[in-house]
Amino acid sequence: MGEEEEDNQLSPLLPSSSTSSVKRTGTVWTAVAHIITGVIGAGVLSLAWSTAQLGWIAGPISVLVFAATTLVSTYILCDCYMYPHPHYGPNRLRSYMDAVLFYLGEKNHKACGVILMETLYGSTLAYVITSASSIKAIQKSNCYHREGHNAPCSYEDTSSMLLFGAVQVVMSQIPDFHNMKWLSMFAAIMSFAYSFIGFGLGLAQVIENGTIKASINGVPTANIADKLWLVFQALGDIAFAYPYSVIVLEIQDTLKSPPPENKTMKKASIIAVSLTTFFYLCCGCFGYAAFGNNTPGNLLTGFGFYEPYWLVDLANACIVLHLVGGYQIFGQPVFAFAERWFINRFPNSWFVNNYYTNKHRWFPSFQINPLKICFRTAYVATTTAIAMMFPYFNQVLGVLGALNFWPLAIYFPVEMCIVQKKIQSWTRKWVVLKSFSFVCLLVTIVAFIGSIQGLINAKFE
Repeated sequence: MGEEEEDNQLSPLLPSSSTSSVKRTGTVWTAVAHIITGVIGAGVLSLAWSTAQLGWIAGPISVLVFAATTLVSTYILCDCYMYPHPHYGPNRLRSYMDAVLFYLGEKNHKACGVILMETLYGSTLAYVITSASSIKAIQKSNCYHREGHNAPCSYEDTSSMLLFGAVQVVMSQIPDFHNMKWLSMFAAIMSFAYSFIGFGLGLAQVIENGTIKASINGVPTANIADKLWLVFQALGDIAFAYPYSVIVLEIQDTLKSPPPENKTMKKASIIAVSLTTFFYLCCGCFGYAAFGNNTPGNLLTGFGFYEPYWLVDLANACIVLHLVGGYQIFGQPVFAFAERWFINRFPNSWFVNNYYTNKHRWFPSFQINPLKICFRTAYVATTTAIAMMFPYFNQVLGVLGALNFWPLAIYFPVEMCIVQKKIQSWTRKWVVLKSFSFVCLLVTIVAFIGSIQGLINAKFE
């Protein structure tokens, strides 16, 4: 296999089969950029609040456990990219959906499709909410600086969401993952920037306080039931902070070989997850240590920090710029899946298949397709509209994280591993994999229940 090769799928089962030539030029560092863009996003901003609910010991341990679980899942998925041999194939499974169809059959493929599209859609929805919170935080920060910290600075989310949606209408016309290297690199830099700022502000606040405002048990509540709801929701938020299992194979499909794609992807995953976990622990622990029981739901928009206002503004600007790329990381697989379906369903339609070259004096020429313009614009419009209806940051993240963690990050990868490696029932490996899946299922159930309860309370309070 070389850098430029024919993308011929040998299995008739795969919906993404193509005979077109695809030039794969990705490296370990472009993969790291894609992963960081997908992973460090809305989730990192809620980790201080999550740590506050879980306490000084359980909070960091939970982050580490979810990080380890994500790596295990990723390693399994990396080996599913080529079949039957994980290095040499020859069958190439270009997406998560392709892999589920190939290994687990049509029924699992349909069930996975519903959950996967909901996950990707939900992630873009969460990014709209987060970006609006950051834009509003910039406005409030400047207001507090001018009028004082007790000033009644209040701004609506609607205009911020519409502005972010308008930007995404344009950005969604990027053809596919292969054309997103520059955007992922830029977004990854932005994510490091605001993570550094969040960590630095938390550390500075701890030094200023002269004490660590934290406890082993976390934030106290009036009764045990309330505590359990908050703990369950916190687990859902942490689960959402490691969402990239669903885009592993799409990222791996951009990598050149040799070396084999699965080796490059595993190396990139270790680097990316290690870096993100370090920042997660720094932001979560120092945020909790700085504010204790008053830790805000969103570390950089909840106004635990007022000064220096320009640094708070810079951090929130970096969040918005990062989420411009993060939205596309999770939106592009949806676009690709839907457009493949339309092409197969309507092979003779000009609306679906015709491309028109647009030339402009001041810009490079580019191609437009009626289906892509209409479908992608409608997709952005719906995520923006729903975000306006449910602008509840922590609760939405908890629901999405809990709902999708077990089926997509655990169940399907484990089942594909059992099929690929032909692991017999009740052998040691089979028992270990099934036990791992069952424990993660229990975590998902309690996190989902807690997050739904929190969302209902937030909606009707």
